[in-house]
Order: sequence, then structure tokens, then C-alpha cells
Amino acid sequence: MVRKVLKVDNKIIMKKVLFAKTTLERTKGLMFENEKKFDYALVFEFPTESKIRSSLHMLFVFFPIDVLFLNKNKIVVDKVTLTPFTPNYTPKKASKYVIEMPKGKAKGVKLGQKASWD
Repeated sequence: MVRKVLKVDNKIIMKKVLFAKTTLERTKGLMFENEKKFDYALVFEFPTESKIRSSLHMLFVFFPIDVLFLNKNKIVVDKVTLTPFTPNYTPKKASKYVIEMPKGKAKGVKLGQKASWD
């Protein structure tokens, strides 16, 4: 996992970004994470844009989160707040990147904005 800064339209959203790169990291996601330790954005990158592949569940995630779904150009194509134990959420449009972050951090982010991390 690498640390970077998450920006949306050049505005800093999160100062700490981690990447779920391995199959195990992507499978685990935020399951069993302690809400008090969740002070970062978790970025998932998938090989291709897909609605099914980028769908999420909140099983064993015990706190609400904000989620951004980005296309291959890192444009926000969907945004949602998920609550604990939501069985499944499929984005409205195909996504290549999924970003999970603490609830409230995506406030003000709009569809069509460009995300970046550096």
C-alpha cells in the first residue's frame, strides 16, 4: 500500500491514500476495520471498466462510508454513502476505480469531476 494525496478537481479531499493492490487486499477491503483507525481513502483499481466488477458489499464493515466510482479517465461517475451490512451496491456506470473513505469526506464532490492522487 502506497501513501498519496487524493484530490478532486485539484481540491484535497484526503491527505492519506492507500491502495488495495493485491487480491487479498481487494477482498478484505474495510472488513473488520476499526472506524477510529479509518482516516484514509482506500483506492481499488480494476483491470477494466465494469459495473459488476466494481460492485461493493458492506458485510463486516461496521460503520458508514462514502464511495466514489471513477471511470478509466478518473472522472466521478457515481457517488454513494453506504451503511453497515449493505449486501450489494452496483454503480450506475461502469467504473475502473473505486475509492472508499470516511463518511462525509466526499461532501461537495459532484459527478463529472476529475480525481487524482499524487
